[in-house]
Amino acid sequence: MIEGIDGSGKTTLQNRLADALRNDGHQVTVTKEPTNGPIGQKIRDLAATDRESISPEEEFNLFHEDRQIHVNEVVFPALKRGEIVIQDRSYFSTVAYQGERGLDRDQLYKKSLEIAPEPDILLVIDLPAEDALVRIRESRGMETDDFEKLESLQAIRLVFNEIEGAFRLDARKNPDSVFAAALKIIKKAKK
Repeated sequence: MIEGIDGSGKTTLQNRLADALRNDGHQVTVTKEPTNGPIGQKIRDLAATDRESISPEEEFNLFHEDRQIHVNEVVFPALKRGEIVIQDRSYFSTVAYQGERGLDRDQLYKKSLEIAPEPDILLVIDLPAEDALVRIRESRGMETDDFEKLESLQAIRLVFNEIEGAFRLDARKNPDSVFAAALKIIKKAKK
């Protein structure tokens, strides 16, 4: 699993890791949360337009339902086939982002573990919120969504950096260095 605040480089790293592992002969499933399914799309639409139009509980329920479908239809089948699953965001993001809306983070974590497996490797791509917003604006213009507010991203970054057992990668380094560090962690864990 790859976690981190918006703009930290999760998707870039995910794609590079998938290519490298496939080149080593592994079968790889690349996936993300929220998904591209109807519930995941609804989550994205709310983030882009009016996240505050639903309660934190309703928002969590959307993420939870999207995750349950995703785990049952994508993650578990891929693992059963013996594939490596590389996932961009997971329930750790739910704990961080929906926790920022006032929900109890411990409860979010416990509910998520009822339906989703723990990762073998958790990579947290760490980037200061100010730097993340610069990247977001450079890639999309001035457009940000409701998840991408400086104060929220600063608080959420702290949550990600407190996850026990996670491997932290400094996203201020160039993408090649971040990729090399992540691949080294994965190869060491596979031994």
